[in-house]
Amino acid sequence: MKLDPDLTLQILEKVGIYSNRFSISEPQILLTSKEVLDAPKEMTEGRRTSAYKYYGVSYLQHNLVFINVRKIPDEKTLENTIVHELIHMRFPYLAHGKRFNKLVRQGLKGKTFPPYRKRSKISAI
Repeated sequence: MKLDPDLTLQILEKVGIYSNRFSISEPQILLTSKEVLDAPKEMTEGRRTSAYKYYGVSYLQHNLVFINVRKIPDEKTLENTIVHELIHMRFPYLAHGKRFNKLVRQGLKGKTFPPYRKRSKISAI
């Protein structure tokens, strides 16, 4: 896809809507490889020079998401990528797999998720 001001606005709107549904703070969004390379190194550490290979990358520690618009072929893939990366932000402990993919599908269908809370340890009496 070609990045233009209308597409940028559309992406930021979708990120806002899904962030709200997933009960997460809206992440900073990077839309070009150049923006990833221009970001401070500590923010994009780990997937800095390889980010261009992926549709999207989540930098969880810095509430930062890269959406590789130039690599994404169509609107459906774009929406899937946005939801995929935001699910990473909402469920930081979850790796790719069946449960992760199920959450992505649910997110695309409009499901809302309560805010993330660490489980409290219950002591047995």
